[in-house]
Amino acid sequence: MRLTVVGCSGSLPGPGGAASCYLLEADEGPGRRWRVLLDLGSGALGPLQRLVDLHALDAVLLSHLHADHCLDLCGLHVARTYDPALRERPAGRAEPLTVLGPAGTAEHLAAAYGPGAAPELAASFAVRTWRARTPLALGPWDVLVDRVDHPVEAYGIRLRERATGAVLTYTGDTDACPAVVDLARDADLLLAEAAFHEGRDAQRGVHLTGRRAAEVARDAGARSLLLTHLPPWNDPARTLGEAGGAGYAGAVALAEPGLVVDVGPPPRR
Repeated sequence: MRLTVVGCSGSLPGPGGAASCYLLEADEGPGRRWRVLLDLGSGALGPLQRLVDLHALDAVLLSHLHADHCLDLCGLHVARTYDPALRERPAGRAEPLTVLGPAGTAEHLAAAYGPGAAPELAASFAVRTWRARTPLALGPWDVLVDRVDHPVEAYGIRLRERATGAVLTYTGDTDACPAVVDLARDADLLLAEAAFHEGRDAQRGVHLTGRRAAEVARDAGARSLLLTHLPPWNDPARTLGEAGGAGYAGAVALAEPGLVVDVGPPPRR
């Protein structure tokens, strides 16, 4: 499967890119390419259009309902409702797009879009609520989520590609907790937020630091770590340096807009 970083700025869009959004692609048999988004945060809809036809998306998986992870669903609704190209399709418009998220996702989006928007949004999105620790089949993936440590209802997401066994785990927003380690167990890629800096941000139960993200990867036995969700006021080099002090032996890198990572299982010996 292939991961493309659409936006990786933490808390808000930064001068160099959008907030959290990641395009994940994999094949389900010959001629069927699945495309899902992990989050669709503020500012992400613009660069996303350089990567994929918005009407070719199969699902959006929301880790939680903070604006920097979900707000551009409002713009996606506009595209799915008013794009003239949709009128050329036999059905006249796109089928509702699957959106998986925390409890209250539909109501949250309706409130963000405006009064009376719920029926209109229901025509664009088929919203389903996450069930923690309950396996879910989605196209070429087996998906598992669990509650993680953040001030609102938030989920880490584990996706296993059935054809190859490759595993990607996305932390969403979280501090270190047993659930995120379990979700990252033996993952080929851990996409981990690292919004806090060691020694500067003392509040717990909100975000990881570079060091704590690397400790999660170490404890879970993840093969590689991609650090993301860095606010514009952070020093990325400091985040990367903190990760280097955690005793993690796998590869560590910083996410950046446009980065493409092919996620595969380790080669057989």
